[in-house]
Amino acid sequence: MQPGSKPEDTSGQPRADEAAARRLAIARRVLEIEAGAVATLARRLDEDFSRAVGLLLACSGRVVVTGLGKSGLVARKIAATLNSTGTPALYLHPAEALHGDLGMLVRGDVVVALSQGGETDELVRLLEWIKRLDLKLIALTGARGSSLGRNADVVLDVSVEQEACPLGLAPTASTTAALAMGDALAVVVAETKGFAEQDFASLHPGGWLGKRLSTVSRLMHSGDELPRVREETPFPELIYEMSRKGFGVTTVVDTEGRLRGIISDGDLRRLFARHGPEAARLRASECMSSQPVTIAPESLASAALNLMETHRITCLLVTGEDGRLLGLIHLHDLWTTGMM
Repeated sequence: MQPGSKPEDTSGQPRADEAAARRLAIARRVLEIEAGAVATLARRLDEDFSRAVGLLLACSGRVVVTGLGKSGLVARKIAATLNSTGTPALYLHPAEALHGDLGMLVRGDVVVALSQGGETDELVRLLEWIKRLDLKLIALTGARGSSLGRNADVVLDVSVEQEACPLGLAPTASTTAALAMGDALAVVVAETKGFAEQDFASLHPGGWLGKRLSTVSRLMHSGDELPRVREETPFPELIYEMSRKGFGVTTVVDTEGRLRGIISDGDLRRLFARHGPEAARLRASECMSSQPVTIAPESLASAALNLMETHRITCLLVTGEDGRLLGLIHLHDLWTTGMM
């Protein structure tokens, strides 16, 4: 063996670097097949998709999503996405439906059924009850001529050329396609309804999303916590108010509580630099910045953070439409939510 050369692997097994390269090649093939399946869906969209969206928009009940096996798992996720984007939905297990859960279906519901082959026995047996209740049925299937396809009001073709599984058996590309189609339905319905950030926030009060989408009114300090003085307040009293409330600022309001200005620690330092000891003779109206940055109470916490970063401030004042001071939100309040 030459100095510096690697010993040959005589076990007949691939070398480690060759095995790693093979794994990456398999992974890339899987991702390319599944990405191709979704790209094909996009090219295949037609009036059937618009009709399906119309049925969901016209639904006076709930959207009931059903499917068995891997399709059932995808159906659960589609139902969850619909719920989180403002469309009431639930998942119905087709086998459980035949053993007592049919009561989950009521008139006015729209059913979205998933089955790649369209002949899942439990799903086919469920069709009778869907028709008996006169429910609209949207089928996500790869077999338009199947029992499911023939009985559906709208068929969305989610067929794929091949599964990513090397045996062509495990649902992989087909479940990805069905999931993507469900997401497309949910998003289009949400946008058509005008579903906005505030709506999303109301449905996601917990976790990181809930914190980011909290409204300013939920985070702001108000009432006795607010530092505030009148325009005629003398310098010593405004210093006392700033120190007592601990925000490093005080607001200036008129007799009706409308915001007139703000005074910060930085304003005071600049006043002393400019006027020396004479600054202590000034009134609040002579010390304040008359155009403070404000935000509405219904604004999102993320918007408050953007304003603070843009203006390089640590306190943001919350005002109503009439200009009245309602609250104050500090940068530290956003830190404690985990937004930063």
